[in-house]
Amino acid sequence: MQQRTLGQSQIKASVVGLGAWAIGGWMWGGTDAEQSAAAIRAAVECGINLIDTAPIYGFGESERIVGKAIGGIRDQVVLATKCGLRWDCERGVFHFDSDEKSIGGKGYRVNKYLGAESIRHEIENSLRRLNTEYIDLYQTHWQEETTPIEETMEALLKLKQEGKIRAIGVSNATPEQMRRYLEVGPLDSDQELYSMLDRKHEAENLPFCRDQNIAFLAYSPLARGLLTGKTGPEREFNEGDARASLRRFSVENRRRAQAMLERMRPIAERHNAELAQLAVAWTLHQPGCTHVLCGVRNPGQAETNAAAAGISLDESEQTELNSILNEFDDVV
Repeated sequence: MQQRTLGQSQIKASVVGLGAWAIGGWMWGGTDAEQSAAAIRAAVECGINLIDTAPIYGFGESERIVGKAIGGIRDQVVLATKCGLRWDCERGVFHFDSDEKSIGGKGYRVNKYLGAESIRHEIENSLRRLNTEYIDLYQTHWQEETTPIEETMEALLKLKQEGKIRAIGVSNATPEQMRRYLEVGPLDSDQELYSMLDRKHEAENLPFCRDQNIAFLAYSPLARGLLTGKTGPEREFNEGDARASLRRFSVENRRRAQAMLERMRPIAERHNAELAQLAVAWTLHQPGCTHVLCGVRNPGQAETNAAAAGISLDESEQTELNSILNEFDDVV
């Protein structure tokens, strides 16, 4: 498994990482904690050392599962989590209502908040849930306008000085916001939505990160499963699975996506690869993208994701894939 450095931190992280959003169950129709833990351990055995989670993923459940799964192998893991989404605090900016299953339900009023005292509160809770003394990469999950970025960054730098975190990252940020972070101290990563179907960051964030030596972590590179080829028009979603209400997962869009993927299948077969592995490989080949974070629900998926790191696409294959994507630009 190839590894790349996270910005200026000297931390080497596997190019394919494990994204632990689905492991929390929230918005994914529930979770199987035992299977999820097995998937995490399988990923580490396959060379994936980057594990990314967040408190909001299951309102602490994802962090708890990750913490148990890496017990005894903490030194083999580059552990990443986040701050900035509070469901127990009235300050900041309202983001969404949610219940324990999905956004839109009642029970939790989630605010974006990155005040210094809030970050201090969140890091202690994350350390406890993850059963660790430090976080390798600590990221602001969503940006908000009520707290000066300078205050947020100063709080993060203090945590770094104390040894509670090793590197600082952002998520869902603009280049201008990242510039303000950089005015205060080193910024090591930017995590953004990026896949074959989500390419807006090719215009600004990817070039900015490349120029500033900031690692770019692509989340949802499989478009929540749509690019695996296993989410066809006949698929039914469990209660609480947010995909059921998304336009991206309408029957017609899934049918169109399947047609697109069938056009890509010959390229995957040349590499003895699954369609999901081809999508991950394509993402990794894009200029400026240093790491991809793939969700898992079981050990088999972890093994499949890890193997995608070994696929090398030549220029003609990348051109062919981009041509297909352009032809199917109506797939959302």
